[in-house]
Amino acid sequence: MSLRQPSRFKEIILSHLLKKKGSLSLAALCLVGYTAIDLLKPWPLKFLFDYVLLQQPLPTSLATLQGMLLDGMLLPLSIVAGSIVCISVLSGVFSYGQLYLTSKVGFELSATLRRELFSRLQRLSLSFHHQTRTGELLTKVSSDTTALRDVFADWTLTMAGHCLTLLGMIAIMFVLNWKLALVTMVTLPILGTLLFLLIRKLKATAQKQRKQEGKIASHVSEVLGAISLVQAFGREEHEETRLQQYSDHHVEQGIQTARLVAAGSRVVHVMEAIGIAGTVLFGGWLVLTKHMTPGDLLIFLSYGHSLYKPVRHLSSLSFKFSRAMVSAKRVAEILDIEPEVRDLPDARQATALRGDIAFNHVTFGYERTTNVLHGVSCHIKAGQRVALVGSSGAGKSTIVNLILRLYEPQTGSILIDGIDSAQYNRESLRQNIGIVLQDTVLFGASIAENISYGKPDATRDEIERAAALAYAHNFIVALPDGYDTILGERGGTLSGGQRQRICLARAIIKQPSILILDEPTSAVDPASASLIRDTVARLQAGKTTLVIAHQFFAMDQFDQILVLENGRLVEQGTHHQLVTRKGQYYALLTHQARGAQSEDADTSNTLYPETEGEAETYA
Repeated sequence: MSLRQPSRFKEIILSHLLKKKGSLSLAALCLVGYTAIDLLKPWPLKFLFDYVLLQQPLPTSLATLQGMLLDGMLLPLSIVAGSIVCISVLSGVFSYGQLYLTSKVGFELSATLRRELFSRLQRLSLSFHHQTRTGELLTKVSSDTTALRDVFADWTLTMAGHCLTLLGMIAIMFVLNWKLALVTMVTLPILGTLLFLLIRKLKATAQKQRKQEGKIASHVSEVLGAISLVQAFGREEHEETRLQQYSDHHVEQGIQTARLVAAGSRVVHVMEAIGIAGTVLFGGWLVLTKHMTPGDLLIFLSYGHSLYKPVRHLSSLSFKFSRAMVSAKRVAEILDIEPEVRDLPDARQATALRGDIAFNHVTFGYERTTNVLHGVSCHIKAGQRVALVGSSGAGKSTIVNLILRLYEPQTGSILIDGIDSAQYNRESLRQNIGIVLQDTVLFGASIAENISYGKPDATRDEIERAAALAYAHNFIVALPDGYDTILGERGGTLSGGQRQRICLARAIIKQPSILILDEPTSAVDPASASLIRDTVARLQAGKTTLVIAHQFFAMDQFDQILVLENGRLVEQGTHHQLVTRKGQYYALLTHQARGAQSEDADTSNTLYPETEGEAETYA
């Protein structure tokens, strides 16, 4: 895989935030309002202590209230009480607005990242998916994007709000009494240094924890995906032991993370207590010596306590932010991977293909150092029925993957209708190709949705016709909900033959220019297999059909047979031509004939004649 400059993640974030600039601006206004109101909270109490209870002279700006204070205390007390309520209400309104708007933007950002991440994963090459654990990818799509959402909702404007509140409190305290302000804040540098060290340790621990979460998800996904095999071999306890090992490491990292978070919280509380103690000691002395009023000391004590509240929140958010940065890095790693197979800027749409396919000296390897195909050259004319045969690992499936542009050849070219396949838009090319794999893949949706997967706009009549042509209609209508029956994951509620027929119907409904079949009748009875082969031959008349043949039935019906061995095209021709040559194809055919006849050996106890006509008879 090739990496580009790590900018895609930032581009998505910035693009989303620019689209939401109206909501963010309103949230910023709410933040400023909340901060201003929060700074006013202790001032009604100062007014109460200094000018009501102690009856000190009012400042010049408030001299008009002097008569009210002397004549009666009800009005000023009501003003103080009303101010407290108003401050609380306004604080709640601004706080609600900020929290709602930032949470909304955070959830939408998370959804955008999840969609972009899923989109990128779908377009990355198969080599990437073969090398990456599915559970690890699931963790990135779900948990990591959620972690980013939570931090954005809690961190962005909230962090800015705490910083503004902190700066506002410091400014006011310095205006009131700079000496006491220094005493109140003496512990902040020490606290900042300790939190920096703790956060750095937490980031390393969080990275290890995320890695263990990915391993756990991968293991669970792998085991549940092969649950029938696990149960068949009685390996439940073994898999539980493996999971326990991963879980133990995760618990260890989780405990370490909790310890660091708890340590950070305790450090803040201790530093807060020291700061408040210094404020009480020095501030009390200033009040006793008439250098400041009790109301001023009350503001200092209130701010001194509140001063560490933003610091406490900032430390908590910093811990979350450190863990979220690990998630951000993991998400960015995927978003910054450029797919190996890409469309050209001026890629052409593949429309109404004839189905002429030519391989010109194609060499390909899934690993750069090891080739799977070696200089393969062949020509499949439009409308031909072609069989691909060869032993396991010969390169049959690789040829199919290259035609579908799931991979690109290292050298050589593949021409479709005389045009290099790399010049086609991948999606439009694949829309012209129908495929039925031996490994049947169905989705946990209705049967009708599975059949119409290749043609989303298909009508119910088209769906039923395709199912009938694949000899699936009768068993489908016998199900309780017919075509609306919801299948289990990967079609597990159906038999192998039923799944294969639905997959065949899914390919037929597209009426593709090129049809690729990987032994589509291997899981059905011989009578149905014969009918399906006849149906495919009739539907694909005049269209190109490529069949990966594992069982050599009716091989004389193919216009051309391509024989692969160790990634090389060793023979090609018709069935009769290849049998006459007595080469690799003849050897494969004879070997399979003996294998089929050996099933009757125990009952007949006869030796099989090694005659030249043996393979021809079997075929």
